[in-house]
Formats: sequence, C-alpha cells, structure tokens
Amino acid sequence: MYAITIPEPGGPEALVWTEVPDPEPGEGEVLVEVVASAVNRADLLQRQGFYAPPPGASPYPGLECSGRIAALGPGVSGWAVGDEVCALLAGGGYAEKVAVPAGQLLPVPEGIGLRQAAALPEVTCTVWSNVFMVAHLRPGETLLVHGGSSGIGTMAIQLAKAVGAKVAVTAGTKEKLDFCAELGADVLVNYREQDFVEEVRRATDGAGADVILDNMGAKYLGRNVDALAVNGRLAIIGMQGGAKGELNIGALLHKRGAVTATSLRARPLGEKAAIVAAAREHVWPLIASGRVRPIVDRELPMSDAATAHRVLEESGHIGKVLLVVP
Repeated sequence: MYAITIPEPGGPEALVWTEVPDPEPGEGEVLVEVVASAVNRADLLQRQGFYAPPPGASPYPGLECSGRIAALGPGVSGWAVGDEVCALLAGGGYAEKVAVPAGQLLPVPEGIGLRQAAALPEVTCTVWSNVFMVAHLRPGETLLVHGGSSGIGTMAIQLAKAVGAKVAVTAGTKEKLDFCAELGADVLVNYREQDFVEEVRRATDGAGADVILDNMGAKYLGRNVDALAVNGRLAIIGMQGGAKGELNIGALLHKRGAVTATSLRARPLGEKAAIVAAAREHVWPLIASGRVRPIVDRELPMSDAATAHRVLEESGHIGKVLLVVP
C-alpha cells in the first residue's frame, strides 16, 4: 500500500507518499481500506517530531479515517467485510489501509457520505468526552469554546446547542465568527480585538462560563479561570499557547472551579472504546436527524498532505480538512 511517511521531522515537505508494507489485523482488530482521513493539529506536532505515536501504534500520521472493512482479525464480531465505517485511530490514517481495534469503529451515520465521515471520529469523541462526560455541560448552562471555527469548535457549538446550552466562541476573523453564528453560537468574540473574559461576563450578567473548552493551554490559563462561573469547569485539550502557565489557586478556590486536561491518543483501548460507544449513542442520532453535521473546509489528495498541513498552520480554514485516497 501507499502511506504518508515522515523519514525525518520537519516542515510540511517532510511528509512523503511512498510504498510501505500492508498492515495485518491482529486479535480484536479489523483492516480498513481507507477512503479518507482528516488532518488534526496533533499530526503537525508528529511531523515536527514532538508527538510520537504510542507504543504499538502505526508510525504514520492520521488519527481518524473513513473507509470499508477489508478483513476481520481473530475475535471480531458485529462487523462484516464491506461495512462502511469511520474510526478513531492512534495513528495510520494517512494511508490506503489501516488496522483498527474493533472498539474504535463507528458506522457511517445516516445522511453522511463516506468521505465526509472521516471528519467525525476525532471531533465527536473529543467534544463528547470533555464537554459532556468530564465537564458535564447541562441545559441552560454557558459553554465557552476557544477556536470556535475549528473542527473541534464547530462540533462543540452544534452539540452544546443540541442539548440546550448557550454558546460563546472566540475566533480571529469576522468570517469565522459569522460561520459560528450560523451554527448557533450566541456570543461572538474576536480575540484580536476583544477580551473574552469581559465579553463572556457581559453576556452572562456577570456570572461567567460554566464550561470552557480550551485548545490554547498556558496562554489562556489565568484568563480562563477569570472567565469561569462559580462551580465552573475548564477542560484543556491543547497547548497551542504553550505548555506551562501559572494557576491562581486562590481564584480557582473562590470559584470552586475544576481544571481538567485530557487527550485521546494514548488512552487504553477500553477507555477509547467507551468514549466511541458514548459518541455513537448520543451524537450519531443527532447527525442522522440533521441537527448536527460535519463541517468540511476542503478535500485534498492524500498524496498532497503537505498542502493540508500548510492550510492548518495558516489557520485560514473553517472546520476540517480531509485527505482523500486517490
């Protein structure tokens, strides 16, 4: 098969489409013939040499894919060769084939094309696990989403609105904020011109956000705590603004707040399977009903993954960038 390899860490040009051995499905795994994958910021870190795959995972980038089951490994039941699926991966999505633990498979939702489905696993599992399973967002509460026009952000807006929450978002352009508003965002903050703490307080009569989904990390840590409501929950899922920040414990105690930080890639198989099952139970019906949809900015040939990485680095996209197998 062909796959995107990284012979040496570096810029987008380090991604090389080349022939490699086919994967073999092991115990409890299926072999998926990939139709499309999606680009995540973690892939950019892996390309740069900063985010190695967990032990036993594919060395190729790609944390999600869609395609058709080509073979079943020992001990797999409930799936059949030819089934159209999408999958959460620990790696290997930038390839023509990938071996996937059966617990990380999802059926393609009704009304969604097979290529489009590649945009779903990572964002639905990340948002559902952090915003709902960990931070327990409830109807009537306010969610603040940093990077509202990203793949994660566009999914978080839709899911929060679907459960009856109020949504505030940050983004850097009017175009991005307008798109967030089309998805249902109630409070729009241009982080280049406005202070999100002040804007969220103003929109909530001084109370603040009950839940914050943060992709920035250190840069926003102090202001995120300031923006929290009493009993608020801050869920950190990225470090685009740095890895080390100063936390005002006094302010957090005053808010009776909670700070959590999670990632999906290195979780044990059982934890991933539980998150995937929860996404299938709660999110898939919303997609089938048309209340929630994947947001795809563009599709590019998988062999041109370098261009896709440049698109993410320039942050001009809205939603997900897909890589389609030729």
